[in-house]
Amino acid sequence: MGIFSCHCQSISSNILKQVSPKICSNRKMMTSLHIKENLEFVRGKMIAASLKRAEEAVAYKTPRLVAVSKTKPVIDVIEAYHAGQRHFGENYIQELAEKSADPKILEKCPEICWHFIGHLQRNKVNKLISVQNLYMIETVDSLKLANALNTSWTKLEKTEKLKIMVQVNTSGEENKSGVPPREASNLTKQIMDDCQGLEVCGLMTIGAYDYDVTLGPNPDFLKLVKCHKEICHTLDIQPESLELSMGMSSDYEHAIELGSTNVRIGSTIFGPRATKH
Repeated sequence: MGIFSCHCQSISSNILKQVSPKICSNRKMMTSLHIKENLEFVRGKMIAASLKRAEEAVAYKTPRLVAVSKTKPVIDVIEAYHAGQRHFGENYIQELAEKSADPKILEKCPEICWHFIGHLQRNKVNKLISVQNLYMIETVDSLKLANALNTSWTKLEKTEKLKIMVQVNTSGEENKSGVPPREASNLTKQIMDDCQGLEVCGLMTIGAYDYDVTLGPNPDFLKLVKCHKEICHTLDIQPESLELSMGMSSDYEHAIELGSTNVRIGSTIFGPRATKH
């Protein structure tokens, strides 16, 4: 399966017409009773944002939508799946392990693709890679973690490589994981050279929360775009083959306009998130 082969499905012009009134009014249905409508709303917004991309970003693929289902019940995942959603993201390994092994999800969502988008500790690697239908780990931020993943994955004797992204801390905040931007190129090269069981599919960042886009392009997103260009130039990688995972519920449209190929959206689809105890 190629990097972009499991993207969210294309939206037909008819569906775009149906959701356009929602786009214009910026209407959001914020409860789990409207998951299908919320997905249509988000997909329409994603297409509209893609059409506004800067000239240097137009070559990027249509973004993949990762529905962040953390703290949400299995029934919500199934409802989103039945509405055409295939990629789902989880922040907590225990919750991901439980959902991925749930009999109802296994029965009703056979083509589900799980993304791990939370902080990963090396002592949790084995539990994570045992997850059924694990598609990608977006939060690899050190060579030690990459080596641990590579060792565990190769022991499974899988025919395919484990898809990963290098997480970059573009905001410089101490409470966020990720390699500093200046080290992203070197870490990417080391993983490609040393970890034959891993496939580096892209770069991921969270960035500072609640950035005011009226001040101009988000500097954190621009830093990831710069890292992307440097890595592609240094390692002789085709730009379209290295993804950019940036953008969440509050800023995914802006991220797509700047070139994001993978957005992680939770509350706009599933409604307000319950507090994790």
